[in-house]
Amino acid sequence: MQNFRAPWWLPGGHLQTIWSALVARRSLGAQAVLPWRRERWETPDGDFVDVDFLAVPAARAAPLLVLFHGLEGSSSSHYPQAMAQVCAAKGWQLAVPHFRGCSGEPNRLPRAYHSGDADEIAWILAGMKQRAAGEVLAMGVSLGGNALACWAALQQERAKDWIRAAAVVCAPLDLTAGGNRLGKGLNRWLYTRMFLRTLVPKALGKWELSPGLFDKSALLRARDLRAFDDVFTAPVHGFKDAEDYWCRASAKPLLKQVRLPMLLLNARNDPFVPENSLPAESEVSECIQLWRPLHGGHVGFASGRWPGHVLAMPQAVADWLEQQLTDQTTGKE
Repeated sequence: MQNFRAPWWLPGGHLQTIWSALVARRSLGAQAVLPWRRERWETPDGDFVDVDFLAVPAARAAPLLVLFHGLEGSSSSHYPQAMAQVCAAKGWQLAVPHFRGCSGEPNRLPRAYHSGDADEIAWILAGMKQRAAGEVLAMGVSLGGNALACWAALQQERAKDWIRAAAVVCAPLDLTAGGNRLGKGLNRWLYTRMFLRTLVPKALGKWELSPGLFDKSALLRARDLRAFDDVFTAPVHGFKDAEDYWCRASAKPLLKQVRLPMLLLNARNDPFVPENSLPAESEVSECIQLWRPLHGGHVGFASGRWPGHVLAMPQAVADWLEQQLTDQTTGKE
């Protein structure tokens, strides 16, 4: 992926992002979408999390990859579906936990999910470790990647007791930089409107269940993620305001604390994540490997002949994770 280049007919980060999500193929085989098996996990606080497992036979002791999706993502997003193809080919198990409210059914409690939700990551991974007969690996994409990186950093050495390695893909590790980028220009018109189209109705649903939970009129005036986070995400999840949330939930300041093998993959033309906000090698621990291809967009990485496919990134990430299992089995540092 370090040398990844998008097809000549797919120039620029915006096109590489949008085309990959909406048009590019998620499989090279005849079966475009592999089946999922859903489990509902009851949470300790009286809510639930829906987890989709790849419903393809795998050995009981096969590695289990836990994939945390991005903002308003799900197992129907292009990257879990592409990763399902890769895991099936490797004989791995795959689980996609849905953050609260993202599985197609509203969750029960006022809380939803956020970029620094390390406690939710911890609870889910503990459940995965308990049920897995083989090694557990983790991958986080965008928002889910930042949350996974926060969890790994806060756990430090203890993270190795739960998973063997982690991959973080296209995460806005500096939430302030990413939030400001999404609030400007074409990004505001293209992506922010898309996110708010689902985030606002979900928040209004919570207001109906808990009137007075937040300032409803301010929510209806929100036109960017800063305004939405200021009125809903921050106060509902224990932050003072959007600035406090973006600062305290960013993984970037914590990356020196990571003690398990971790891959950070960010395309340098990602329209969501400014290149100058990405962590330098001096800002991360020795356990972290940085991949910074010139092309890819935001969770795009389409390749191949027209109309392209999105298997290159999942294949490369799975190969890297597999190498970590091999290195640890042989004792290689």
